[in-house]
Amino acid sequence: MKELKIDLGNITSNVFIEKGIIKNAGREIRKIYSGKKIAVITDENVYGLYGEILKKSLAGENYTAGFIVIKPGEQSKTVDTLKYVYSNLVDMGITRGDVTVALGGGVVGDLAGFAASTYLRGIDFVQIPTSLLAQIDSSIGGKVAVNLDEGKNLIGSFYHPRLVLVDPDVLNSLPDKFVRDGLGEAIKYGCIRDKELFSMLLGMKSKLELFENIEDIIFRCLSIKKETVEMDEKDKGIRMLLNFGHTIGHAIEKYFNYEKYSHGEAVSMGMYWITRKSEELGLTQKGTSEKIKEILENFHIEYMTPDLNKEEIRKILLIDKKNISGKLNLIILKDIGNAFIQGISEEEISKFI
Repeated sequence: MKELKIDLGNITSNVFIEKGIIKNAGREIRKIYSGKKIAVITDENVYGLYGEILKKSLAGENYTAGFIVIKPGEQSKTVDTLKYVYSNLVDMGITRGDVTVALGGGVVGDLAGFAASTYLRGIDFVQIPTSLLAQIDSSIGGKVAVNLDEGKNLIGSFYHPRLVLVDPDVLNSLPDKFVRDGLGEAIKYGCIRDKELFSMLLGMKSKLELFENIEDIIFRCLSIKKETVEMDEKDKGIRMLLNFGHTIGHAIEKYFNYEKYSHGEAVSMGMYWITRKSEELGLTQKGTSEKIKEILENFHIEYMTPDLNKEEIRKILLIDKKNISGKLNLIILKDIGNAFIQGISEEEISKFI
């Protein structure tokens, strides 16, 4: 078992990475929660695969567990779904002393975390991430949110899970598309902080080789995020580096109404796009975008964006939550493993799109 402890002073999040740990989830939760009731928030796909396993594990610790099952996909990360979750929590009689569990990928984690942060002014929650993207990135750090029609994650807060249980075995049930989705985020970590990780991923030639090393990859990515979050919990400085590829990526997702590209695909496109532009502007070492192109091609991840209405993309960027008082913070690479924050004005946005 690999372990991480995220220490933020007022709260500590414990992270355990171990194959098969979902079967022992009840035992691990019992170490932090002595009560009786648990509300599990999940989606239809994950419930079909792992609902009974988790139910059995919780029952083994004498928990009374109720499941709130939502439809899968980004379209569920809405205020309407949030209200559905709140109503179910009330019906279950969940109190401030009880616990919720997020069983699923990034959408479930974001939605369940935001529900936990706001229901009764905050109740404890546990993350059991089941997608590669959630296991290497979104399950820690405390960013929880839902979308508005106008943009992604525009309603959110910082609220950390008490416990994160990462089971790499559940990744075996993922279609290749969702493995690639998570790899986009793993590549991001290599780009901004870990040149060795980037080289390791670039050298992998099969899914088997990837999965043989998956625990180490997850641990390395989460270690970078842990260190970054501990230095800058509220995303005011160095934590912004974790947004590499995301500003453009979120705009691409929104442009296609979250239907054409997944989050990881859009972020991958965003990383290549912004690096190509920053090279042209002399901010990035020449050839860096080619390295990103090469690693994305290695995992058959799309990196070229289709024709887009640049003015529409510009409008989306202007309402991005990273737009602070008319200044947008873009994450730029000097080269692989070395990123920095570039503040640009609204007038300068056109240079990057």
